[in-house]
Order: sequence, then structure tokens, then C-alpha cells
Amino acid sequence: MAIADANDLELGIDTFGDVTNGPDGQPLPYGQVIRNVVEEGVLADHVGVDAITIGEHHRDDFAVSAPDVVLAAIAARTERIRIGSGVTVLSSDDPIRVFQRFATIDAISNGRADVIMGRGSFTESFPLFGYALQDYQTLFEEKLNLYAEVQKEQPVTWQGSTRAPLQNQMVYPTTESGALRTWVGVGGSPESVVRAANYGFPLMLAIIGGPAERFVPFVELYHRALTQLEQPWQPVGVHSPGYIADTDEQAMDELWPAYEQMFGRIGRERGWGPTTYAHFQQEVEHGSLYVGSPETVARKIAATVSALGIQRFDLKYSTGPLQHEKLMHAIELYGTQVIPRVRELLAERLVPAGA
Repeated sequence: MAIADANDLELGIDTFGDVTNGPDGQPLPYGQVIRNVVEEGVLADHVGVDAITIGEHHRDDFAVSAPDVVLAAIAARTERIRIGSGVTVLSSDDPIRVFQRFATIDAISNGRADVIMGRGSFTESFPLFGYALQDYQTLFEEKLNLYAEVQKEQPVTWQGSTRAPLQNQMVYPTTESGALRTWVGVGGSPESVVRAANYGFPLMLAIIGGPAERFVPFVELYHRALTQLEQPWQPVGVHSPGYIADTDEQAMDELWPAYEQMFGRIGRERGWGPTTYAHFQQEVEHGSLYVGSPETVARKIAATVSALGIQRFDLKYSTGPLQHEKLMHAIELYGTQVIPRVRELLAERLVPAGA
């Protein structure tokens, strides 16, 4: 079910707390990066962004390894923006502690917390917390199953192979609403899509390359699975990278060096080919990089929302060393110009012919 009213669409932002450069071109200390992320969240609230999510990483190019703590700081200084993880690497975490932490954030924020569960594309957390990578699948499946029971906010009786069983165990604190909003983030595996539907959790698609339209079958599969599993309808969101500046040319010029550095390193680690400007330009023009002026980015977001019939779009606005001041300007443009323009474009498409 596509949105019936453009104002129902949620438009958010994402960050991984990438280590940014200071004015001297040198990486900022982790502490300053974390404080800057809090300021970015506060600004997003002020300019009308609907949600901010923060990812978890355990490597030297990202400052945020405990997103829930950063989110709590943002929660205490904001009024309306939804705040969530993007993603919580559940396989290497404790599902009970995840619920407790985010139920606490929900209390601090007066009901604005989201949890986006995922397996994560980076694997540093597994050896760090004493888990074996060969248990990757079992850990996620069992821990998501346990979390789903805890999220019901009723006594839990559960047994699995990854931890001791629970017998009629309540978990505290519970939320005031009785339900902590929880999504499952997936990267394009049909099995992951069906798993999200099986638990009745909303679906967040990470689309970081290629045309967004190629994910239409996954959206259709998700809604078909919800129906077949007799689960209630749930929304679908998309997470994609991008950057906004005053003009298309400025956005491309400012983003490219940071994009090349970040994706060049990840590509070398994963055995990808070299990161070229031609590939970058291809992704901007025809793929899943939402880069340009407010008008350009708004039109591309509106096209994706329409093509996929989604209810939420999150822009991953941070890219490697790209400076905090530029990120703040991008957030301001997103909230004050892109979001209103996306709603305007979608409203035009929703007007019946002849109206």
C-alpha cells in the first residue's frame, strides 16, 4: 500500500559517525566527532527532519560504537524527531539488553525511539565480543527470535542454543506505549525479507548501489509474505547514501574526495575493483547516490518513493572524512528545502486526473 498522503511519508537521515576532518584536513578526535553527531541530530530536529538513525561500527574510521548512548544524548535535546539505530548488529549483542537500552531511550524521548535490527555488513564486532563468524546465521536468527518475544512486553519463556533458557521472565523497563517500534534492515536477500515479514516487523531496505527500481520485487515479496503469514500491513523504508549542497556541481565536487577515500578503503578490504569517478558519476545519475542541489535530490527521492511504494526514506548523509560544517549545511538543506519539495512532488502525483 503506497502512501495516500504525502505528509504520511517519513523522511529521515542516517550517520555512522564517520571520522571527519577538521579545518586543517586532519581527522578529528573521536570525542569531537561524537559531539558533532549530537549537534547534527539537534539541528535535524530544528529543521524538520522526521528521523535520525545512527549505525554501530568497531573500527578506526567510525567514532560511534555505542549508538544508543549518542541517541540518548540527542533524545534529551530534541522535541519531535524520531531517533533510532541503523543498524543494531543483533548477532553480536544481547537482545534483552538491546530492548532495555531502547526502551530507556523511548522513555527519555517520550516515545520516539526506533530499533533497526540487522546483521551488519562489517564483522569486527564478532571477534571483539567473543563470537565466531561461522555462527553468523544462527546467532541472528535465534537472537531476533528472542528479541521478538521480549518486544511483546509479556513474560518470556524461550529456549535456544546461543544462551541459557528463560522461564516466564519479564524484562524491564516496559514502554509506555506497549510496543517499541522495531524494523529489520536487509540488504537484498529474499530470505531476510521473508524473515522480517514472519515477525511482523517493518522492513528497511539498504540500497547502496544500482537503480532503486530493482528492489521492487523485494517490496512485493515482503507484502505478499505479510499477507500469507496473516501478519498486519507494515511500512517499508529505504536507506541510501547522498549529499546535498547549494548546486549540483558543488555537491559533486565536495563529496567525491571523501567518497573516493571511504569506498576506496572498503573496496580494498573486500576485494572490489577501484573506486573511479566514472562509477561515482554513474551512481549519482542512474544509481542510488542522492547527490546534488535540493531540487535534484528531492526529485530523485520522490521518484524512488513512487517507484517502490515506500513509506520512509532515510538519507545517509555522512561520508568518510567530509567535514562536519558541510554535513550541517546538508542537513539544513534537507530539512528546509528537500523535505518540503519531496512532499510537494508526491502530492502532485497523488492528485487524481481531472481533479
